[in-house]
Amino acid sequence: TETDNALTRQYTALMGTEEVVVSFTDDGIAALARIAAEVNRSVENIGARRLYTVMERVFEELSFTAPDRSGESVVVDAAFVEKNLGALLGKADLSRYVL
Repeated sequence: TETDNALTRQYTALMGTEEVVVSFTDDGIAALARIAAEVNRSVENIGARRLYTVMERVFEELSFTAPDRSGESVVVDAAFVEKNLGALLGKADLSRYVL
């Protein structure tokens, strides 16, 4: 089943307020889930709340620059996720991702 309140839909709608079109690929969604699960295993298991924190980090730069990117389309694929979470993927200090 699909939820009406999925984080992917929320971020798509949020960026839409700045007229930035966001779409997610299957490998992008899988990368987000994998990283959230990895951080939960490594730091503290807070369940699905971790996914919110990871999504927030992935969209941090885009959220800040969205007003200047009106009319653009952004595809959130595995490469986009890795680019925006490079420090986390490099086994940096995982405590930054603790709520």
